[in-house]
Amino acid sequence: MTSHHVVLFAPHHLALFEFGCAVELFGLERPELDVEWYSFAIAAERKGTVFGTGGIPVLVDHGLSELAIADTIVVPNWNADWLPSEELRLAFEQARRRGARLLSICSGTFLLAALGFLDGKKATTHWRYADIFRRRYPSIALQDDVLYVDEGNIVTSAGSSAGLDMLLHVIRRDFGPRVCNSVARRLVLPPHREGGQAQFVERPVAEIEDSRLAKVIDWMRAHARDELRIEDLAERAAMSPRTFFRKFKKATGLAPHDWLVRERVAIARDLLEVHDIPIERVATEAGFNAVETLRYHFRRHVRKSPADYRKIYGLRMKSDSSREDVA
Repeated sequence: MTSHHVVLFAPHHLALFEFGCAVELFGLERPELDVEWYSFAIAAERKGTVFGTGGIPVLVDHGLSELAIADTIVVPNWNADWLPSEELRLAFEQARRRGARLLSICSGTFLLAALGFLDGKKATTHWRYADIFRRRYPSIALQDDVLYVDEGNIVTSAGSSAGLDMLLHVIRRDFGPRVCNSVARRLVLPPHREGGQAQFVERPVAEIEDSRLAKVIDWMRAHARDELRIEDLAERAAMSPRTFFRKFKKATGLAPHDWLVRERVAIARDLLEVHDIPIERVATEAGFNAVETLRYHFRRHVRKSPADYRKIYGLRMKSDSSREDVA
């Protein structure tokens, strides 16, 4: 079996954080996962040196001809005022006609829009660019309040750290939750955040300055199936319930109960994808006190019933589930 070939496109004036995220997730060998991992290459319009943030030079070994063999192309950034050259347009159009999947991070969505690939589709980008994006591309349904948008063979993400969420989502699509969770653990990241979560424009994404709160959030994730009372969580964080609630919402953008519901829905998704167990047991294992509660929250967050979700994604994850022990 030939591995899935990922090509990371490096524009001039390269955004190094977004570029590095794609290298970290797709470009490292991962023999411990026991799967046919991606092959990986970096390409630019011309082989040679491109310059990144702060003037840092990056040597690129491949030109646009590499896009001709790409299964997935990642665009880490693109300036809203840049116009793609005809050579670049032709290379992307040929890749698209072959069925290559396109991923954009943050401002990279502007390149896909300029190439016409997003016309009539939903997409997202960093909230700072929303107004200019809407003015320039009125035919695209911009979702400026989400982390990423999956349109099948085109996936776009919001700001920098949302790109990590989107890339993990793609790995989850390709290999299932077991592999996604393993990659996320190596990055010390939560394994899955829904694309529909807000960008939380009032708050930097990773700002959890209080180490006590950070430790409690990690503990909550590990015990999301359990019944958790805010008074007990506040005590664990050595805070009053009111202070804990305020700091938790500032750090995560969600009230503790809403955050727990999202975690439990994520647990239910994993169970539905890899285990053939009754929905009632999924509800119990995920921490919901009744199957009706699971169905309500699952529909609200995933926009499908648990049964419908299993029909779609359970079969796709079947090969991965053969490596799992049923809970």
